[in-house]
Amino acid sequence: MTDGIINVLKPCGMTSHDVIGFLRRVLNTKKIGHSGTLDPDAAGVLSVFVGSATRLLEYAAEDRKSYRAEITFGVKTDTGDDSGTVTERSSLPACSKEDFSSLLAEFTGRQKQLPPMYSALKFNGQPLYKLARKGISVERQEREIFIYRLQLLSFSPQKALLDVECSKGTYIRTLLEDICAKLGVCGTMSFLLRTSAGGFKIEDAVTLQELENSGEKYLLPEETAVMHLPELVLTDRQAWRITQGVATSMAEAADGLYSLKGRSGEFFGIGKASGGIVKGVKILHHAEKPQELI
Repeated sequence: MTDGIINVLKPCGMTSHDVIGFLRRVLNTKKIGHSGTLDPDAAGVLSVFVGSATRLLEYAAEDRKSYRAEITFGVKTDTGDDSGTVTERSSLPACSKEDFSSLLAEFTGRQKQLPPMYSALKFNGQPLYKLARKGISVERQEREIFIYRLQLLSFSPQKALLDVECSKGTYIRTLLEDICAKLGVCGTMSFLLRTSAGGFKIEDAVTLQELENSGEKYLLPEETAVMHLPELVLTDRQAWRITQGVATSMAEAADGLYSLKGRSGEFFGIGKASGGIVKGVKILHHAEKPQELI
């Protein structure tokens, strides 16, 4: 079985599911998943989990993401990007680059965001975008997001290019529309590139063409998914007990989740410490029984 993680450079024009289908064929395995869906018209970092690494998906550190996004001013669409139908037009912004940059500062920090109808969020079990395609709009709950950074790269009366660093669950399309509304004009997202997600960066991402020729070559170790967790190095006896499901006393371990490692660096999975007791919560590999216990 092929196990590990691939930092894929998703191209425009493919769904995230299309990428998974492609990799299932290339790697000859069905056990593949991904974190952080990208819209078909967006490109960039898509972290793909293969084999036993899929068990770590829920622990992947993707709470912080970065994007490069372009706004086209003067037009609004039903989808919030240029794949949709134009629903409204307006004049172009009359402000200067400096004024626009100052406006962006108002959109940093913690804030509420209303998810768009054209999204994969579900209402009564049905994705919102399917309802939107039927012309149905339903009430949605605002969600709390955090914008860590908004940097203006270029600006003209027609377009603006931004770098955005944000929390998981942020809709960049909606953020750009909200910025335009504050400016008093219409706007829509005309380009989106995810430049990082968790610890995965675009400069390290692999194209589908590269994967077609030698997919397994680009597999990263399973523990790459949990590199944000502190490591807990176990003795042979501790490793055997914990990977066998036995709660083990480790007074030095502060409460929290850990990446469990052996003394030789081997990765066992994820453990949780509470009150000086460590238990395995997601064990991928079992340690060998120490000689003194045989």
